[in-house]
Amino acid sequence: MSNLPPAQSIECALREDCPAAPACGVRQLPPCAGVEERHAAKLELCEMLESIADSLPGRVDRHRCLVVAAQLLPTLREAHAYEEQTVFPVFGRREDRAKSVLRLCAEHVEDESLAEEVTETLLHIGHGGAIANPEALGFMMRALFEAMRRHIAFEREHVVPIAKRALNRPVARVIASSRRGPRAVPGSGR
Repeated sequence: MSNLPPAQSIECALREDCPAAPACGVRQLPPCAGVEERHAAKLELCEMLESIADSLPGRVDRHRCLVVAAQLLPTLREAHAYEEQTVFPVFGRREDRAKSVLRLCAEHVEDESLAEEVTETLLHIGHGGAIANPEALGFMMRALFEAMRRHIAFEREHVVPIAKRALNRPVARVIASSRRGPRAVPGSGR
């Protein structure tokens, strides 16, 4: 399971019209909010990784290493699965976006692979192990959190807005119809 905070129970009145409705459920955020929550969790991990990298070699907080090691892979795996099952299908409906979706999925694999190495090293350090090569570890952690930040930036700029528009079309129709005011009732003079 992920290290994300428990979601508020949100009942969507437009579930029947939403293409990503199967991803909605009890105690789950709608996909449009869920991806943003996962981005926030990943960015928090980036901040912690950067803090550890900046503290190398002599001022490493071993407890923080254990905290990050415990959260990193579960958070990434859950966020990546959520994106691939919920957001990417909506974004990738158009054929011209298929390559972007494939690239994003490949980045997920790369991020998780690097995260496994970082996790193993952080566990070693957190349990009192020596830092064999602080410079290499710093580069490895920076490679991970910078790749994660670039990935999130791309999704926020390109994927999320398109997915939100696709998911929120029914919302836009409801809002537009409510702005037109009440409909005239035939024969009522209104």
